[in-house]
Amino acid sequence: MENNPDQTPEEAVVYFDELDLVDELLDALDDMGFDKCTPIQAQAIPPSLEGRDVLAVAQTGTGKTAAFLLPILDKLTRNPVKKVNTIILEPTRELAMQVDRQLEGFSFYTPASSIAIYGGRDGHSMEREKTALKTGAPLVVATPGRLIAHLDLGYADLSGVQHLVLDEADRMLDMGFVNDMIKIIDLLPKENLQILFYSATMPNKIRKFSREILKNPVEISIAISKPAEKIDQKAFDVADWAKISLIEHILKDKKDMERILIFCGRKKTVRDLTRRLQRKGHQAESVSSDLEQDEREQRLADFRSGKIPIVIATDVLSRGIHINGIDLVINFDVPGDAEDYVHRIGRTARASAEGEAITLISKEDRQRFKRIEELVEKKVRRIPLPDELNDAEPGSGNSGGNERGRGQGRGRGGKHRSSRGKSSGGNQNRGRGRGRSEGQAKSDGDQAPSSDRPASEGPKKFGRRKPRRD
Repeated sequence: MENNPDQTPEEAVVYFDELDLVDELLDALDDMGFDKCTPIQAQAIPPSLEGRDVLAVAQTGTGKTAAFLLPILDKLTRNPVKKVNTIILEPTRELAMQVDRQLEGFSFYTPASSIAIYGGRDGHSMEREKTALKTGAPLVVATPGRLIAHLDLGYADLSGVQHLVLDEADRMLDMGFVNDMIKIIDLLPKENLQILFYSATMPNKIRKFSREILKNPVEISIAISKPAEKIDQKAFDVADWAKISLIEHILKDKKDMERILIFCGRKKTVRDLTRRLQRKGHQAESVSSDLEQDEREQRLADFRSGKIPIVIATDVLSRGIHINGIDLVINFDVPGDAEDYVHRIGRTARASAEGEAITLISKEDRQRFKRIEELVEKKVRRIPLPDELNDAEPGSGNSGGNERGRGQGRGRGGKHRSSRGKSSGGNQNRGRGRGRSEGQAKSDGDQAPSSDRPASEGPKKFGRRKPRRD
């Protein structure tokens, strides 16, 4: 370890070969080009190897996936098993897919095998997942609701489970999975059970939940990363009623951009803004939990390919979704949590690219945005409103705020009049727009796909393909 007395634990340089990891993992890490641990890896791997429970606060992008996968894979390499040994819970299909991909690389030289359980268009059928679970899969990556569906049928043998990973625990609670998580924990053997609890934030409800399930945990907190320097952050002070017209003005100047992502705080705001932009001739689509999982996946694929240049979304896309080439992120609403701002604008300026982030700040949101500036330790530059909006009054032709049936913004938080026109934004389930209930959360994360391998093969055995750098 390279260290000096002035370094904090997060600044000390730790190499993977200094940790007590088996050679099979070190070889895979070397092939993938990884030699130095990130701070969360350096602090979480040693106690995890010792069997301690871990309570870690670390955001996406800090290397936390390797922090919980490597110690588990180390134990499974030293003592191979056939029964289910580890359950890794992820809030959404997308995050489960990412963990499954990283498992593939890290496990290249090990005897460990896994099964990914998340349904959807490209996923396994329940019957095929049942077969894989019954034949044995030491590592199970799953979304809570999908796993519960199997457990309720009674054929999964959890008697050999020794490790439970709760990844993005705060998000799982926000999505209504608390009862599912408790049910799964109650079904696991209590003796020798190690729980690795990872959360991007640690509000009181998360800390209370962690205390109920963890035994004398090692607590680790990694400071939230500041936005990339290459993100040009700017903001407008604007009344709610003028926000949609301001968005239209901004987009006129950004016609050369290939991908623009607009975040809204409410699903209704997403729907209204999408309709307005579509009527104005923009190629824009929405992504929220109102959509069926297959529709959401298709729109994300179209956004990645450039077929859809503008996506309006809720915070379902603010964490864990990696799409390179996003030129501009617009915060239509100031996020309620300062850390969510960092997650949102972090979707741009990825892979060493430059990016731009614009936030629309209403009078009611000024204090909230001040907390964001304190977190990022930066005063975000304010941009003057265009003349037509500066001179406009609410309800005028330029305001965009009082046209009947036009879905214009009225009031705080994007409370819009609903549009009378039909949206081309896809098949949206209006009956599910009551907020993020537990049932809705399952549509967000539990119709998730499994891998693209034939389910008849059962658990995936690694060592057949070259590790991929994740």
